[in-house]
Amino acid sequence: MRKIYCWLLLSLISAFSSSPAAAQKVGLVLSGGGAKGLAHIGVLKTLEKNRIPIDYIVGTSMGAIVGALYAAGYSPREIEEIVLKPEFQNWVSGEPLEDKVYNYYDAEPTPAALHLRLAVDSSLKARVTPKLVDDVTLNYVLATMLAPAGAISGYDFDKLLVPYRSVASEVFTREKVVQRSGSLSDAVRSSMAFPLAFRPIRGLDGRYLFDGAVVDNFPTGVMRQEFKPDVIIGVNVGDVAFSKYPKEKDDALLTSTLLFLGSNVADTASVGKNGIFIQPDLGEITAADFNKVKQLILLGEQATERKLELTLSRIQRREDTVALQQRRRVFQERAPKPEFSQITVQGLPRQQQDFVRRFFQKTGSRYSPGDIEEGYYRLVNNDFFNNVYPRVRYDQKQQGYVLGIDARQNSNLTTDLGVLLSTRSMSNFYLGLAYRYLNRYLYTIKADATVGRFYNGARGSFRISVPGRTPLYFEPTVTFNNFNYQDTGGLLGSSAQNTQLQQRDVKFEMQVGLSPNFRSRYTLTGGVFTNRDRYANTNEISSNAALDQDRLDGITASARFDRNSLNRRQYAVSGRRVEASARAVSAQETYAPGSTAGDLEGLTQNHQFLKLDLLNEQYFTFNKTDSVGTRVHAWGYMVQVVASTQGSFATYRASLTMAPAFLPLPDSRTLFLDRYRGTAYAAGGLRYVKAVVGALEWRTEVYAHTMIRPFVRQPGNGLLADRGTTISRPYFTAMTGLVYQTPVGPAALQFIRYDDPNYQFGVFAHIGYVLFRDRSLD
Repeated sequence: MRKIYCWLLLSLISAFSSSPAAAQKVGLVLSGGGAKGLAHIGVLKTLEKNRIPIDYIVGTSMGAIVGALYAAGYSPREIEEIVLKPEFQNWVSGEPLEDKVYNYYDAEPTPAALHLRLAVDSSLKARVTPKLVDDVTLNYVLATMLAPAGAISGYDFDKLLVPYRSVASEVFTREKVVQRSGSLSDAVRSSMAFPLAFRPIRGLDGRYLFDGAVVDNFPTGVMRQEFKPDVIIGVNVGDVAFSKYPKEKDDALLTSTLLFLGSNVADTASVGKNGIFIQPDLGEITAADFNKVKQLILLGEQATERKLELTLSRIQRREDTVALQQRRRVFQERAPKPEFSQITVQGLPRQQQDFVRRFFQKTGSRYSPGDIEEGYYRLVNNDFFNNVYPRVRYDQKQQGYVLGIDARQNSNLTTDLGVLLSTRSMSNFYLGLAYRYLNRYLYTIKADATVGRFYNGARGSFRISVPGRTPLYFEPTVTFNNFNYQDTGGLLGSSAQNTQLQQRDVKFEMQVGLSPNFRSRYTLTGGVFTNRDRYANTNEISSNAALDQDRLDGITASARFDRNSLNRRQYAVSGRRVEASARAVSAQETYAPGSTAGDLEGLTQNHQFLKLDLLNEQYFTFNKTDSVGTRVHAWGYMVQVVASTQGSFATYRASLTMAPAFLPLPDSRTLFLDRYRGTAYAAGGLRYVKAVVGALEWRTEVYAHTMIRPFVRQPGNGLLADRGTTISRPYFTAMTGLVYQTPVGPAALQFIRYDDPNYQFGVFAHIGYVLFRDRSLD
């Protein structure tokens, strides 16, 4: 009887396992649609919550990304957490991550708004590198996130946690390419490379592949041919977003609509008679609205809920969620240890390959993930390598991952252009050029110039860059500055009064720099300089008056530490900047009096002094993301302490012109304020930034500073300088206004109050970056 019972039980189990519900296989098709594809995450969440099985996945573009993450063992909740991270916005927009921008190659911030990359060959033929979305971070994230699943599956997409296919198109023939094996990150990256947005990636077979949305944005046919499922769930986010012509908004929506004119429209019947078609109601959300992550995921959930009754009736089989999580865990635990055994480089001559490999330094006998990440971001921050693509593949023989760097193109010539328009005399034009040559080391020749009424300047340099665990550079530089302080009317007004102060300096220096980690840099500098200040000793002078001239010729050396993670060159809202420097000066002063110097005589005297400068500024950002997008809300502070042993110069005015200056606002450099100059001061300030409408920000800044033993006029002769005996009272500076980031730089309208009798209140407006080179002793 026991044998009979066992036979009956096995028969029942066999009958149940062969029933239609148990044998039912389900395929999930995810369309492309840019940001709208984030709704797929909500679909996955709802399907899994209701125990609906997913046996196969096919995706195009954003659908390929979401599908690949799911097939690689990431749960819908984990995928949601990934896209909700603030860093996700940087990945898709091309903005650099705050802690992954290496300033090893950066000089001082420039006012350039346009940065053009050119590749010039030996025959002097130039090739312009198109300005597309900066994909260096996205490529690295995809390569590292999907590398474990690739190693586990042996680069066979049928052996992923969920069998998977992605759809791309061949650039030149426009043939549909179904990707079944190889690098999972390559398959995803190729499928999402939409023309004019992302650059195509050259595959190992030499072909360039583009976004699959161009040929098949809703690949139900691929699902049916590749996997032959019993039921297809098709999720489409790429259809036309409007049921009727949006006449009132057609102009504003034109750009985002054009992105997908090349995509084929989804056939709602292609899921089959027993299939389920899900179309999230995305309204006016566009393919570029990546900042609406939460809303898109919710819309995906709601669309799936609306089809849930139909889905449950057509798919009778249920997935055990506990067993699914266990399968995920077992799959992920099979991943090899995250160690890298080798760095390979292709697309470059041998000597250049060696240069690239030196960016990656080992920890022990192997490269750790941290070594790989640091080396990669060091490399991609170099303008010479502007098309770097990483591949991560596991090598069974070496028992470690291999990082392949594909750097087939480079930019050896770059040009920068900037324009500043202002309501004061500081309007100017900026032009910069740089040429790079790579052999054993990277050699960079740079030259730039600024032309304007208030400021004219130029700089030239030659840098030798040596990569390694602690990368070094050696850079001789010559700098010229000329500042003319004057009052003008109008935007580019011509009613200038007589200039009462002209500052000119020339410096030749040698700088040695090293950058041990992200954003940080140490520099040692030594050089010779000449400062020439011409000024009047009175506020009002006649047109034929002769100005005093004070020259300072000498040598200087400095040591400096910089760390800068601010998100903008000007008007930042996040990040931190720290500067600490020490400078020694030995020089000779030569003074020649002018017509406003009374009975003062010329003199020559020597000066030796030291200067210490500490600055720290930081922002605390509380950005809020809602249906409108990300709205900026931030607080910030700034503190600075400067101390110098500089003594008095020939006159009171000369002592101030040679002294350090507290410059809290962008326009502060254009104003010569006695109470803001001295050999020692302490300053602090608070900043508040809040979004008003869209990207328009309201910005308020308040500062206080006090001078320590400031220069004062001698009681008996007001042309000469004495030292004050006490600490001055606090001086207060305030600014409030509006800032908007434009393609040519920030546009700002500001209402300003300075604590100085000669300039108390002002209105200042500008478009472009208000940035000037440092003077020779700054």
